[in-house]
Parts: sequence; C-alpha cells; structure tokens
Amino acid sequence: MAKRLSQSSINWSALAERVPPEQKGLLAAFKVRSDGYLRRVLANPPEPPKINWSLYKQSVPIPGMVDNFQKQYEALKIPYPVDTQTSLVEAQWAEVKKAIDAFVAESNANIAKFEKEISATKALLPYDQMTMEDYRDAYPELALDPINKPTFWPHDEEEQIGYVHPEGHASAH
Repeated sequence: MAKRLSQSSINWSALAERVPPEQKGLLAAFKVRSDGYLRRVLANPPEPPKINWSLYKQSVPIPGMVDNFQKQYEALKIPYPVDTQTSLVEAQWAEVKKAIDAFVAESNANIAKFEKEISATKALLPYDQMTMEDYRDAYPELALDPINKPTFWPHDEEEQIGYVHPEGHASAH
C-alpha cells in the first residue's frame, strides 16, 4: 500500500520565487486548490472503517447474503495509481541538465575570453597618455598609416578611393 500524505510536499515559497509577477494570481489559485484537496484527503481516515459482519449476520434474515457481501467487500482492492510520469520527467530533466551544463561551459569559455581581453585592455596605456605611435602599435588596423595606407581627409572609409557601398554601387570619387 502507498504511504499516506500528511502534508504537502511542495515548497510554495521556492516556487513563488520562480513564478513571474503576472502569474502570481494563478499560483495562488493553484495553491488554494491544492490545499483544499489535501484537507479533503486528511479528513478521511487512512484505512476504511472495519465492518462488524457478525452484527449484520444476526440482523439480516436472508441466509448467505451477508457472507456474499463480506466476500465481495474483502475482495475489493482499489489500486494505488502507478507512477508513469516520474521517469519521463527525469529523462526530460537529464536533457535539460545537459543543455544547462553546455551553456555553463560555453559561458565560462566566454568569460575567460573576455577576461583576457579586459586584462589586455588594462595593460594598454590610457588614451590620454598615448602618442600616435603608441596608438599605431596598439591598434595597427585602426591607426592612420600615411606611408603604407594613405587616406584622404576626413579619413573615413566612405571617402576613400575604391570604396564600394554595401548596396553595391561604387563611390563617385
């Protein structure tokens, strides 16, 4: 026989922390229904009351009728429902756990990469103390290089010779 519940096994405060604010009303309604069900279950005894069959045998005049009822009553077994969902939920949780672990690993890799970038940026001279040569050494792809890559004022990409607009037509320069 299954064990009898004596109290709800749901941690309502932990559940309430995870519920979005717009669904708090639905959670409260669910809690009221769950508590009502638990109260109804606890109002009944765990075992059905014992029947005094000898008293009925003395008072019922039809022979064998009480014996027949007693035999049928004792043969009646109401099965406790079989749990078919826990294994499905645990399998689903295992898949979700794999996804969570993959996300955490990817996030940790990103964190390490960004911390490396931060440390490299912190190792640079502050911009207000940099000379043009220091800037060219730190950012060679962004710095102006009039000897190797001459550009025209205002030194924007769009103002240079041979610039191709992303929509496909060339500049009029």
